[in-house]
Amino acid sequence: MNSIRINKKEYTVDVDKEMPLLWFLRDYVGLTGAKYGCGVAQCGACVVHLDGEAVRACVTKMKRAIGKEVTTIEGLSENGDHPLQLAWKDVDVPQCGYCHAGQIMSAAVLLRERPTPTDQDIDDAMAGNICRCGTYSRIRKAIHQAAELQKQKG
Repeated sequence: MNSIRINKKEYTVDVDKEMPLLWFLRDYVGLTGAKYGCGVAQCGACVVHLDGEAVRACVTKMKRAIGKEVTTIEGLSENGDHPLQLAWKDVDVPQCGYCHAGQIMSAAVLLRERPTPTDQDIDDAMAGNICRCGTYSRIRKAIHQAAELQKQKG
């Protein structure tokens, strides 16, 4: 039997290996933070981390995820106190909120790779995440704030 580790917990995988990871997360595990937006990896609402890499769960097949570590927005921090989550609240980023789990998960990889991102770094890293409400300036501000919070946590 195959298994997958999601948010530090082991799960048995007894599904079609062609099933998108997003459906496994939502329908089998009950983690609904990652959203279905487009189904073709264009909007970013479904971003999760697969062995630390930001991936689109709507097109990532279970056969790629088996045996790997998946982190969802629910597993980003135990108490919702990741610097990005705190900054998102402080800056009041979400309008409708649908895209923001994916936005935060993409931004988390950015901050891990570039702890002090420039506006251009942010624009480049976040270009694949669409916000229908257009909160891009608040997203950028929150990422800068999270970078500062991350430095303070040291």
